[in-house]
Amino acid sequence: MAAAPVFLSHPSSLEHDTGGHPEQAARIVAIERELEARDWLGWERRSSPEVPIDVLTAVHPAPYVEAVAAFAARGGGHLDADTIVSSGSYEAALHAAGGAVGLVDLLLDGSVPCGFSAHRPPGHHALPARGMGFCLFNNVAVAARHALASRGLRRVLILDWDVHHGNGTNDIFYGSREVLFVSIHQSHLYPGSGRATELGEGDGLGFTVNLPVPPGSGDAEFVSLVRDVAVPLASAFAPELLLISAGYDAHAADPLADCRVTEAGYAAMAALMRDVAAVVGAPVGVVLEGGYGLEALALSVAATMAALGGGADGGGAAAGESDSAAVPISPLAREAAARLEPWWPGLSRA
Repeated sequence: MAAAPVFLSHPSSLEHDTGGHPEQAARIVAIERELEARDWLGWERRSSPEVPIDVLTAVHPAPYVEAVAAFAARGGGHLDADTIVSSGSYEAALHAAGGAVGLVDLLLDGSVPCGFSAHRPPGHHALPARGMGFCLFNNVAVAARHALASRGLRRVLILDWDVHHGNGTNDIFYGSREVLFVSIHQSHLYPGSGRATELGEGDGLGFTVNLPVPPGSGDAEFVSLVRDVAVPLASAFAPELLLISAGYDAHAADPLADCRVTEAGYAAMAALMRDVAAVVGAPVGVVLEGGYGLEALALSVAATMAALGGGADGGGAAAGESDSAAVPISPLAREAAARLEPWWPGLSRA
């Protein structure tokens, strides 16, 4: 019997106390309640480890890590206007990064076909020496760096579909051709980065792909950008590992942004990444980022997992795949393909 997909979590996520902040423990509670009602979609639940400190400091300098630990030990407070630290935040952040790293190890060991690391705080805004945007450590970046530095990989693709630009991940790998970073995000939204002209630098020029979308964009725009830009890029790049920075705040019911993605849209995007991962022979893992409408978040996570697992809940993935095939090519995708042609020849004809 084939191994089941794996869902990594840890109780410490509930101890990152942000009070009435949108990024709150109720997010994890809502996700787990929905998955429990679906018998976890047949996925295996595992507890995440803490990230080894040497793996964490490969991205975040030791003085910053020590400062976060000390701040939490003193009871915490506001790291900045948006980012809250409590006494339990450091342990939660260690497990959030550890879940992403542990997921990568399971995927690369061939132990599981795919997986989802569901922790908080999220991570994609965190810069090497600065937490921001609800994030303390950049979980997906730590996991990708671990895959490259400790597991011998040469090519990792990160697709970030959070409605906010993953500026931390963007900056960490901006000069690297080992990581192809693709971000779909609402333009002119926090943190104000991620313009289409931000393409990387030095050896990494062309390996940062920012795909800003206007407010009101929904399934048609997001699914087309994945199908018509991210998938051909993955085919050309041939990554050895695909990671998804999965925020769900582009959902139509999310209170913090203005996009209109639905659960079917997330299922379609996940199915597309599942399929291209199979084509290039690489595993795919998901790392939770944002998403602040609790019901929308829970339903969208379940839709993503059902699609990655092949529709274990009774056809969710199939519905998503049908929707993606019917979506016309977005003008945003055509423009992006033309823009990227100097670095990815033939993309505009893919």
